Amino acid sequence: MFRYEYPDHLYLLAAVPLLALLSIAYWFWRKNAVLQLGDIERVMPGFSGGRFWLKAALLALAFVLLALAWANPQLGAKKQSTTQRSADVFIALDISQSMLCEDVAPSRLELAKVFAQKLVQALEGERIGLIFFAGNAYLQMPLSTDYSFTLQSLQSASPDLITEQGTAIPAAIDLAQHSFSAESGGRAFILITDGENFGENAEKKAADALDDGIVIYTVGVGTPAGGPIPTDGAGLTQYKRDPQGEIIRTRLDETELHKIALSGGGQSFKLTQGDAIVSALKREVDGLQKRDLEVRSYTEFDSWYQWFLLPAILLLVSEFLISFKKRIDFQ
Repeated sequence: MFRYEYPDHLYLLAAVPLLALLSIAYWFWRKNAVLQLGDIERVMPGFSGGRFWLKAALLALAFVLLALAWANPQLGAKKQSTTQRSADVFIALDISQSMLCEDVAPSRLELAKVFAQKLVQALEGERIGLIFFAGNAYLQMPLSTDYSFTLQSLQSASPDLITEQGTAIPAAIDLAQHSFSAESGGRAFILITDGENFGENAEKKAADALDDGIVIYTVGVGTPAGGPIPTDGAGLTQYKRDPQGEIIRTRLDETELHKIALSGGGQSFKLTQGDAIVSALKREVDGLQKRDLEVRSYTEFDSWYQWFLLPAILLLVSEFLISFKKRIDFQ
């Protein structure tokens, strides 16, 4: 497996054609300047055009080797296998339109996305899956240790990803139940939502999940006072309205979320508690039963920069020692 550790440094190679153009331009400028002075052998005795181009070629080749050395070419020494102990965690993010409410800045959804990303980073070492839900739920990412893709998925979360609107919390719990693998160790389900449940009895679903060994934690987003739901509109901000034309207000349902967490054997939190929730959830997950998980990755690389750096230095020294003039014999 071959790679450059710092591929951006290969941009130094752009200096090579620039050096060639400068050398050509200098050569013709010098030639015209010397011709105006008369006999070139009298003005500059012993000057060698061959040595001039040899020095230019050595300098250009040295630049190429320096660029390759700076980028640090590497070869994978071996495929490393490691074993880590981990629990399985599903993060369920509410992406319904009510999450666009701006009762917390900049909006419920944006604040929830930032929190979820911090949570993923804190839980590195565990297998993490991702579920998006609104009027229904879908598996955005199965249980995995590919944390970079999980973070990218969270960044792109939007109500546009699900056409059926609403907040079907039971559907998200049910999907997680069917998505945990049979050989899972400790199982946690972290629900990030404003708690407005328009589905069946979420408490019963949470109790069923607990019977399967899944501990449920809820993180409430928003405020009890709530606010209107922005919608796309030309000009001034538009808000979602009911059939009678009244602006709909969405509110954080702390009571519902507390009941779900209680039925699921976990705890409920409010996102306004900040980073303390991340620490608390990490402690909870750390306390779950762990199982051995084998992780394979190419992580050991041998660097080969020295094989390019040493010739580059030798070429630069040679270029410095070579004179523009031929040896002149005086008799």
